[in-house]
Amino acid sequence: MGCCSSENFRDKEVINSCDGRRLGYVTDIEFDVCDGRITAIIVPVRCGFLGLHGEDIIIPWEKIIKIGEDVILVDAEGCCPPPGPPPKPRRGGKV
Repeated sequence: MGCCSSENFRDKEVINSCDGRRLGYVTDIEFDVCDGRITAIIVPVRCGFLGLHGEDIIIPWEKIIKIGEDVILVDAEGCCPPPGPPPKPRRGGKV
């Protein structure tokens, strides 16, 4: 990939290649000031009531597999929390 602005990253969805999970969108970029290189992308974790912001997922640059037109494919094994438990089935009938 050639040159690209940080704004381009914010428009791309991050997908974990290990399990196919959609991790979210890049909110920030970490870079090494001395080298002028990007070292990681940061994706917020949505969790809890109303999907409020939890901790951030920091994905090292080396874990980026491919940057496409619409998505960033990453190997985020060990970088992000495991998926939450599946929703409990609703009980039928009146309460």
